[in-house]
Amino acid sequence: MSDLNDPRVFFAAERTLLAWNRTSLTLMAFGFVIERFGLFMHLLLPRPGVPAVRGVSFWVGIAFVLLGAYSAVTATVQYRKVLKTLKPAEIPDGYSVNGGVITNLIVAFLGVTLTVYLFISQ
Repeated sequence: MSDLNDPRVFFAAERTLLAWNRTSLTLMAFGFVIERFGLFMHLLLPRPGVPAVRGVSFWVGIAFVLLGAYSAVTATVQYRKVLKTLKPAEIPDGYSVNGGVITNLIVAFLGVTLTVYLFISQ
């Protein structure tokens, strides 16, 4: 439990949550690029008579997208744990503590949705 009674503790926790949000978005974007790179290579170097298959780039890309979704959920859980340790004096009056949580959960949901889309589109 924090004994500082300083709102900077809360804002530091929120900055950490949003840093993890950026990390999760980056992992998902990187995974999407890796997944689409395999499709690009198939279009660039077509092999007649050989259908497009899900290669290594597909699975690595999916893994990165899911890792990004996982990191968004994990960061949200950690942030909520930190919030429970704070005193009311450390959270500014009228400040919504759920903005970052909602954003992270939406990012996680969209990451899972992207994974489903990538499976369906191949």
